[in-house]
This record gives sequence, structure tokens and C-alpha cells, in this order.
Amino acid sequence: MKLKNILIVVKDIEKSRQFYHDIFGLGLVVDNDGYMILTEGLALQDEKIWRDFLDRDIIPENNACELYFEESDIEGFIKKLESLYPDVKYVNRLMTDSWGQRVIRFYDPDGNLIEVGTPV
Repeated sequence: MKLKNILIVVKDIEKSRQFYHDIFGLGLVVDNDGYMILTEGLALQDEKIWRDFLDRDIIPENNACELYFEESDIEGFIKKLESLYPDVKYVNRLMTDSWGQRVIRFYDPDGNLIEVGTPV
């Protein structure tokens, strides 16, 4: 068995596609009317479709999981993030963990938690 994708739920799929392209350089692989697969295996699902499918509420900023990215030039990344998305909501600004890794955590436009850290 092989893990194929990680799926996150989004309110505006095109806005989210643009966010992940602008910030992380992810490209579009599949566009299937409310469901998109981006490069690196990230899938976006329209919230209305997901809610109908599960018959459950969607809870943004639930902090139950995160998308993790690594970036050597963390200061450059933060400048790009704040330039393109100045209203980004941080969980924590740039900090250094006890083992020396520098990380930031923030939410995407739909409340999905993202961590960007320097390579370990």
C-alpha cells in the first residue's frame, strides 16, 4: 500500500490553489470540479462537497494536524509570505526549538495549520 495524497478542506478552492502556488510553488496536477491535486501530493477539497459527503461540520483551526514544509532561507520565506499575504494568522512567529531548528507556524486562508522549518 502507498499513501497517495494528503487532503485538506477549503472554502474557495481557487483561492487556496493560488495560495499554495504563491507561497510554496505547488502546481496543479488534477482539477476535477471541487477537487484538486497539487504537486507534492497535496489535495484540496471544496468544503461544501466535503460537508455533504461526511454530513459533519468542518472545524477550521482545530490544530489536529499540520502541513510541514522545510526551507533553508526561512527569513526570505517569511518576507515573501508577509508580502503576498500580509494578513496571515500566526500560531507562532519565528522561533528556535531546543534542538536548533528554526520554525514558524501559521494558518492557511481556511484555518489549516502549516509549519515551515529549517532543514533538520
